[in-house]
Amino acid sequence: MAFISFLGRVLFVSVFVLSAWQEFNEFGIDGGSAAKTLASKLPVFSEHFTTHMGFQVPEFEIKSLVAGAIALKGIGSLLFIFDNTIGAFLLILHQLIATPILYDFYNYDTEKTEFTQLFVKFTENLALLGGLMFFIGMKSTSTRRRSVKNKKASKSKTV
Repeated sequence: MAFISFLGRVLFVSVFVLSAWQEFNEFGIDGGSAAKTLASKLPVFSEHFTTHMGFQVPEFEIKSLVAGAIALKGIGSLLFIFDNTIGAFLLILHQLIATPILYDFYNYDTEKTEFTQLFVKFTENLALLGGLMFFIGMKSTSTRRRSVKNKKASKSKTV
């Protein structure tokens, strides 16, 4: 059962690892294609976020943002593979930041093909986010069960 769990984590994380590897290989001097995509989408997201939430999104250098995304995916994936919840939290942080920026279906009319493509990618990333949250929930539940069993077993009867 432990091997199947490990294999499942490896397969789950392969999406993040392959994505980080591709972004790392394309990074170059200017941040690669990820930086170009982010440069066009971040100002639109910032304006949309400021309009609806009332908070100003701080200015970021796009290249640093891409490097941070690569680091979050790489380190988070490595920790997640070895059954560490910190890795899951790092991947959740990446998903929470990147998903609404990259897959901005809300900026398109519902009849456009871009809307459908972006909405599908957005929901796929929500599914990954849900899987990560499920993992953290299962880890905390199993930890609590073990601690309850240990407390019950440690009580000794008095004569």
